[in-house]
Amino acid sequence: MTTTAHTGEPNRAGKLILVRHGETEGNVAKVLDTRLPGLPLTERGVAQAKSFGASLPVAPRRLFSSPALRARQTAGHIESVTGVPAEVLDGVYEVQVGDLEGANSDAAHRLFQQIYHRWHHGELDVRIPGGESGQDVLDRYLLVLEHLRLTYLTPGDLREEGDILLVSHGAAMRLAGRALGGVAPPFATNNHLGNTETIELVPNYGPADGDEPPFAGWECVRWGRYTPPFETEIEPTADDPMG
Repeated sequence: MTTTAHTGEPNRAGKLILVRHGETEGNVAKVLDTRLPGLPLTERGVAQAKSFGASLPVAPRRLFSSPALRARQTAGHIESVTGVPAEVLDGVYEVQVGDLEGANSDAAHRLFQQIYHRWHHGELDVRIPGGESGQDVLDRYLLVLEHLRLTYLTPGDLREEGDILLVSHGAAMRLAGRALGGVAPPFATNNHLGNTETIELVPNYGPADGDEPPFAGWECVRWGRYTPPFETEIEPTADDPMG
């Protein structure tokens, strides 16, 4: 894995934690459910969201979610446990699958996975029929993450400390983790994130050159149940691509 080494003073503003939402009816039925607002959480998904919130060692500094119903519900249950108000951000919804929307056939899943794997291998211009390309996803998603970094995760921002939580979606999260944290396939493509699992990113800064130290890139410090180095040879997990 390619990561950015820590340079300069440590980041005191916390991590950016991307959280996959709780289980949905679509997850259970293996439905490619991406169009907003999407399907709701199951009872198990509600329990997962509450359990995730209760398991946090400290409350997050800020709590955000994608506009999808499942993400908003998950963030709402985390809010109920932590007391941190949940806010909705556009641009961090799931990969839009176009003509595959609502499908749950093996053929539809194979086609999605083939295209999705090509994105992870650098073919970002490949487009899902009627849907997005990998570049489309990164263009909207990474813009939001950069806004969060600049707003809450810079060394000069010492007004508050703590992590920034963003409840989002499995396929989009993994593509962003690949792009920002350098977590390469086959790890990134084989290791599907379970419901309420996280990708955790730390912004690194170089030595101060003037008033502000330069941003030196992101380091991925957690991917699901794994921590660096992300070189473990793992078999593909169960096909649950959408989040």
